[in-house]
Amino acid sequence: MADTSTGTRLPLSANALAYIGLVLTPLFWAGNAVVARGTVAEIPPLSMSFWRWVIALAILLPFGLPGVLRHRRVIRQHLGSMLALALFSVAAFNSLLYYAAITTTATNIALINATIPIFVALLAWLMLGDRTRPIQGLGIVLALTGILIVIARGQWSVLTGLEAQPGDLIMVGAVFCWGLFSVLLRRQAVPLPPLTFLTAQILLGTLIILPVYLIDLTWFAGGFSLSGDTAWPLVYFAIFPGILAYGFWNHGVHTIGPGRAAIFMYLTPVYASVLAGVFLGESLGVFHIVGGALILAGLLLATRVKRPAFAPSTSSGRPS
Repeated sequence: MADTSTGTRLPLSANALAYIGLVLTPLFWAGNAVVARGTVAEIPPLSMSFWRWVIALAILLPFGLPGVLRHRRVIRQHLGSMLALALFSVAAFNSLLYYAAITTTATNIALINATIPIFVALLAWLMLGDRTRPIQGLGIVLALTGILIVIARGQWSVLTGLEAQPGDLIMVGAVFCWGLFSVLLRRQAVPLPPLTFLTAQILLGTLIILPVYLIDLTWFAGGFSLSGDTAWPLVYFAIFPGILAYGFWNHGVHTIGPGRAAIFMYLTPVYASVLAGVFLGESLGVFHIVGGALILAGLLLATRVKRPAFAPSTSSGRPS
């Protein structure tokens, strides 16, 4: 019998909560791709991105604003770094993901999104000089081969004839942006508490999106009709892949470590394929299975390190 007076039961409860949260987090990320694919015809991508963060910010401000005000001097000192981090994560990553949803499937989005650790490892090698072991190099090659198979839809002529779906290439750009964010986060760490950092990042990212959104609203995509069909997806984006995924991921990384937590990222394409099949009628092709298997094998090899370079900081989370 455990001695409750010494608090020995608490770690078990904390671990249980961490694992539950880490199982739910990739489900929320997968849902982000599926809901985006299902509603992008009604809500333009930039509108989707902007209003997602406005809603998330409205929810967070009562809790995060005091910290932002208390640490405003630190934020001012690191404003350049904060703006760069907000640009590549909050603003660019999600906006590009929603643009990708116009012309590619939710399954493809999730498979390409799963390769974030590969891009982070590559950029960490190029920008930070991180050493890459041969086994990790093999993993990177396998994962990149899997990406090409998914993009080519299993047909070499798609690549040689430059006939890839625009959405797949846009999603690669989104993953590249997240890789830049992760590397910059390591190189230009900002000493802020997690909630303060998250609130400041969403605030700055929303301000970055705002002028682009207004241009898109005025001259390009236009707006959208607010109804139950369009409001609920925005609320979902803000709460589940936004705030809850951030919180669950950060808690999981802090509790069980980034190495173990990272394994749960591999659930995202599994969840996405099931959800996309049920709600969008998407079916898995042979190229999905082959490409996904190579991506998974590559991830397992490339992340066999004690402190994975891709593991998000506990102050940042992982927006999706």
